[in-house]
Amino acid sequence: MVRVRFAPSPTGYLHIGGARTALFNWLYARHEGGTFILRIEDTDRSRSTDEYIDAIIQGMQWLNLDWDEGPYRQTDRFEVYRSYIERLIQEGKAYNCYCSPEELEQRRQQALGQGKTPKYDGRCRDRKEPIPGRSAAVRFNIPQEGQTVVKDLIKGNVTFENNQLDDLIIMRSDGTPTYNFVVVVDDVDMKITHVIRGDDHLNNTPKQIHIYKALGYEIPEFGHLPMILGSDKTRLSKRHGATSVMAYRDMGYLPDALVNYLVRLGWSFGDQEIFTREELIKNFSFENVGKSSAVFNPEKLLWLNSQYVNNSPDEVLAELVTPFLVREKIISQGQTLDIVWLSKAIATQKERSKTLVELAHSLRYYIAEDVEYHEKAKARFLHEQSLPYLNELKDSLASLDLFSASEIEKIFKAITEKHGIKLANLAQPVRVAVTGGAESPGIFEVLEILGREKTLKRLEKAIASIGISPRKEPQI
Repeated sequence: MVRVRFAPSPTGYLHIGGARTALFNWLYARHEGGTFILRIEDTDRSRSTDEYIDAIIQGMQWLNLDWDEGPYRQTDRFEVYRSYIERLIQEGKAYNCYCSPEELEQRRQQALGQGKTPKYDGRCRDRKEPIPGRSAAVRFNIPQEGQTVVKDLIKGNVTFENNQLDDLIIMRSDGTPTYNFVVVVDDVDMKITHVIRGDDHLNNTPKQIHIYKALGYEIPEFGHLPMILGSDKTRLSKRHGATSVMAYRDMGYLPDALVNYLVRLGWSFGDQEIFTREELIKNFSFENVGKSSAVFNPEKLLWLNSQYVNNSPDEVLAELVTPFLVREKIISQGQTLDIVWLSKAIATQKERSKTLVELAHSLRYYIAEDVEYHEKAKARFLHEQSLPYLNELKDSLASLDLFSASEIEKIFKAITEKHGIKLANLAQPVRVAVTGGAESPGIFEVLEILGREKTLKRLEKAIASIGISPRKEPQI
């Protein structure tokens, strides 16, 4: 059975690149009916924090990438790692190294000065006695002859010369194990069948293969995903925009939109752009993962998010947008809105909104007790010539038995026909009166959602404001 893992280091928030790695592992596990494991690689105690662990878990949960096992933490498994290290030392496959950091740096500089590849020279391999006063690190003894071939699911076969590989440190002199060793032990103990990760780990893979062989365990299949680049074809970083998954949540992106976009950064299925999760799970395979780096395009992600907003059920968006209404101070903390009413309001605005933040702001004039006029819109449409039409409309709306869009439309039609004016000569002043601006969804639907009380109150305010405004010629 397929067993895969996502194993982030908690030295920062969940990054876009890490999220894509998690997603590809998750999709493969779900496609194969396998197991997806979350493992926290926190052996770097100086940089790993509980805050970042929580942030990674929150990012995974927001993306709805559920895991079957974990989260496991490497710091809970130090005794396990030490037992494996002792075994390798006893079998002559690892050795104590007493070289100081200063000595190692001096030799590295010498090698660079001679045009050689800097690597450990193996001088402690055959040392039998310790050096008094020095704590030893433990190095793994890598064969120096032959080649190591990484059979990669994405890149094909990649060959490394063993004489270019270092005798890597597998336990520091302070007793803490290192990444390249613990990752193998964890993958062995957790029975990982496929290691899918970024191709920045590719150079670590031949070293890890030697450790698998030394421990006598079956080597998993490897797949190394190309990097995600910014628009300037350099590695994606903050200068290209937000890189944290949770930053996109806070900007009002939908998790399914981000998942859809991330999977298309390196994977394709014909010309299809938009996928349901079920379609992704059904169709995912490594045969369709590209070998080239993908370029992150914020504009395309924003477009894709707008498609998801537009196609989401109104009731779902009502739940999702509520925290943004609070954050943007459109409603107060603890204030509740009628979901049916809010869903109707959202139905008129979602096609115009690319994010949940935009959607929240578009709902402001529906929810607020009052509106402020955009000065240009007020000057253009709220003038003395519109005054009689607004007064007549106000009186007619006040007498309506059913305050619905269809009945409101009849009144607009009756007034425009009576006075021989275009609909815009009435609709635009009303639009400014009730929304504050000159753009909105259909005015009949807007008034129905606002309701009789708010509509009449805002019309009265607009009529009163015309009395104190300078006369303007209509520009409709």
